[in-house]
Amino acid sequence: MDLFPCAEHVKSLKGAWCCSKADDALVIPVNSIITIIDGIGFFMLSVVNYREEKLLEKPPFTSYDFGWLVLCIGMAIGSGIVFMPVQLGLKGLWVFLVAVILSYPAVYHLQSLLLRTLINSEGGGDYTGAVSYYLGKNWGVALGCVYFIMLLSGIVTYASTVAHDSASYLQTFGLIDRSLVNEWWYGLVVMTVLVAISSQGERLIFKVAGPMIMIKFGIVVVLALIMIPHWDFSNVVAFPEVGIFFRDVLLTLPFALSSIIFVQILSPMNVAFKSIERDWCVAAYRSIRVNRIAYVILVVAVLFFALSFSFSVSKNEAEIALKQNISALAIAAKVMPGAGIQVMSVMLNVFAIVSAFFGIYLGFHEALKGIVLNLLSRRFNLGANDTRRLAIALSVTIVAFLWGWLLGGFSTLLLIQVVGPIFGVATCLVPCYLVYKIDGLSHLRGKAACYVFAYGVLLIVSPFFKFLE
Repeated sequence: MDLFPCAEHVKSLKGAWCCSKADDALVIPVNSIITIIDGIGFFMLSVVNYREEKLLEKPPFTSYDFGWLVLCIGMAIGSGIVFMPVQLGLKGLWVFLVAVILSYPAVYHLQSLLLRTLINSEGGGDYTGAVSYYLGKNWGVALGCVYFIMLLSGIVTYASTVAHDSASYLQTFGLIDRSLVNEWWYGLVVMTVLVAISSQGERLIFKVAGPMIMIKFGIVVVLALIMIPHWDFSNVVAFPEVGIFFRDVLLTLPFALSSIIFVQILSPMNVAFKSIERDWCVAAYRSIRVNRIAYVILVVAVLFFALSFSFSVSKNEAEIALKQNISALAIAAKVMPGAGIQVMSVMLNVFAIVSAFFGIYLGFHEALKGIVLNLLSRRFNLGANDTRRLAIALSVTIVAFLWGWLLGGFSTLLLIQVVGPIFGVATCLVPCYLVYKIDGLSHLRGKAACYVFAYGVLLIVSPFFKFLE
């Protein structure tokens, strides 16, 4: 497959890649390091169906690319990662490894497949717009709503957590004498601030969320390093019975998937690169490069973190930790001063939730905007000014919705329970269907697409195996 059919046109650019002036002026000085990681990623993922050598000159890795790279990593590493060692200790190393072997290649292929279907569509490159381009506006709205529900569960969870945890920390550290979480205005203020920052565009988010993500990523690596002296390979339990083993593997698939996935941010990233590049080939290359590098970094870091704790935590300790709702931070507290753990706990929790909110907001806003534009474009011809006004109106609507959700005290349990099957449909089955339905995407057909489809089916049925425990 030749992802870059206009490679000859790239030559005419003569290295003058169509970035903004600010982007050109801030070329990251660590391009050599990025090139090494990029090369490792390409070697590891050589099954990718495009020929990178077709590009006569690669675009530089700028601060804009780096910003999206950091956001992708931040979207994948949420605060839930600190509970990964407990889950791993309960199910056992062998179950986790098989789940990872099945899930991690699927993560790369499903993200790659989704990104390429977005890239090859005309228009802005968002999810609803891409489906509308391939299947028509009615299917665009229908499947766009499925994608929207997938993101909805994430954003309401993060919004609720930010509001409750921030109020708790303000009281815990003595800044206020009572919790503000039940005050009607508190949720409105918090949501307004978060959405106001998110609505200013990705460049402001890079500046605000970037340091948070780098700190939380550093904390994850430090925690893994702290546990190395306490490795005990006797903590690796024996291989379980075959029936229990396969059941636990299926139950662990969504967990393994969520540990490194950042598919929620691919659509806004694709839209962003398309908006700053005159040549879609260059935009495609930059999107795919960020996706590949982020994937490699996450695989290495998350596996190191998970395995480091799995060698340090016995099954009995994991069972006790589950009953007491203890995370990896509490486990690490046994070998690290309590004050240091407390600081790391607060920083990881706050930075993980806030930065993940920024990331998922971009995807949520893009999904909602795509659905509304699909419906409005049937009766109205919308110009640039209309689109800007619509973006503002949607931001206000999102603030009002999240505030109402907080006031209503609604539980996200139902949304979380159905998000696995919805995730399988929106990110696995739909792209695969498009690939085999649309002749223009025939170059994406192959074993990778079949694997993504099979994995999507497993995601859909995996919640039902919970009843067999």
